[in-house]
Amino acid sequence: MTTSPFDSYRPPEEGGRRRRRDRASLRGAHAERGTHSVAPQGPRRAGTARSWLTREGGGRREAPAVPDAEFSSYYGQPIVKPVPWDHKISAYLFVGGIAGVSGIVQAGAAATGNSVLQRNSRLTAMAAVGLSGIALVADLGRPERFLNMMRTVKLTSPMSVGTWILSAYAGFAGITTGAEVLRLLPARGPVTALIRVTDAVGTPSTIGQAAFGAPLAAYTAVLLADTAHPVWHESRRDLPFVFVGSAALAAGGVQMVLTPTALAGPVRRLALLGVGAELLAMHRLEEHLTGLGIDEPVRTGTAGGRLRLARALAIGGGLGTLLAGRSRIVAVASGAALAAASALTRMGIVEAGIESAKDPRYTVRVQRDRLERRRGDGVVDDSIVTVR
Repeated sequence: MTTSPFDSYRPPEEGGRRRRRDRASLRGAHAERGTHSVAPQGPRRAGTARSWLTREGGGRREAPAVPDAEFSSYYGQPIVKPVPWDHKISAYLFVGGIAGVSGIVQAGAAATGNSVLQRNSRLTAMAAVGLSGIALVADLGRPERFLNMMRTVKLTSPMSVGTWILSAYAGFAGITTGAEVLRLLPARGPVTALIRVTDAVGTPSTIGQAAFGAPLAAYTAVLLADTAHPVWHESRRDLPFVFVGSAALAAGGVQMVLTPTALAGPVRRLALLGVGAELLAMHRLEEHLTGLGIDEPVRTGTAGGRLRLARALAIGGGLGTLLAGRSRIVAVASGAALAAASALTRMGIVEAGIESAKDPRYTVRVQRDRLERRRGDGVVDDSIVTVR
């Protein structure tokens, strides 16, 4: 048996642990092979040239040439990647809903000659749509990303359609709000000329703002439902009604705070309609998720707590709205409660959807139920339904 200078190489040791060598077994192995151990020069002994590769023999535990493979299971890991959203998106959904319904309110006030409600709702709509845009751009990180979404119109993308809805609504709202601001200024010089321009385009702008108001209040629900997050996707039939009802009670509540009680009758009725619509739609949504076995995110945890509080505030604000025609204090308190209920509803829905994506149980459960329904319908000849 020959040796070489490489036989004396000893890799760096890891740790101070020692392991005994079974010398008797080693001698027996050499005797069986008919070989003799020749001790090489250096600190290492015969038979240890292979020990640092195989960890056989050696007085000390040497570092292996290849680290031990460590296998970890993917079970328990998310199947669907949760969206990296925070409360900026919840704020975007909330103020966007107020802006959308306020656009409808201002048109109704203009048609009925309620100038105070018209002015307040237009100013509210412009402020809300501005805050909505700020929240959206802040979530995107860079303003140019919003502009990049406007390079094309993709009807199959709720985000692309929603960007154009928001932009068109903001354009009409800017004209109607500008008209209200000009009326507050002394009518002299250039102000008079601008008033003539806004009066000329006032009616088309009022109608346009109202026309884009309803889509602005509802499209965000479609945006959530178009994802693969189990709670959002499986709520696609009820979520638009939840969002529209929530936007109606929020917009009505804000105007109850801003508008004198004697002139706020229409928005009180709108708020009551929104309370009923949201509570009914939310009940249907929770019952549907319960039937699918994925209702835990909307009933427990932080999201469930927010939704329960939102329900309590909506009911309390609705009861107060019934009495708000007699007391300004009750009107302000009820309106604030309704606006808070709407904000909590949006936050709870967003958080529940994200939590449902983090836990693979909800994704797998829905997929299995869908396969069972397809098998029950006799669909077994495609690549989606596997044969048992």
